[in-house]
Amino acid sequence: MWYVYFLQLRNGDIYVGSTNDLTRRFASHQTGRVLSTKAHLPAVLKSYVAVETEEHARELETYFKSGSGKAIALKRLVRRDVRTD
Repeated sequence: MWYVYFLQLRNGDIYVGSTNDLTRRFASHQTGRVLSTKAHLPAVLKSYVAVETEEHARELETYFKSGSGKAIALKRLVRRDVRTD
């Protein structure tokens, strides 16, 4: 299985990534080993989609990072928390 996942970062942004080991990858984000999220920790896993192949996961990741894909993801897959700080 491959996963396309959505993290909400401390600054409110949504990060989209893909992996074949969601537990390991999320731990990498939380411990600051991922450069693109390191400055905005902690991150919260908001949602993920499981697919059979790496190719499909990469296609979905690219789509969800696009304008229309991001809009669909935010509307249907991710419910943002309201920041209070």
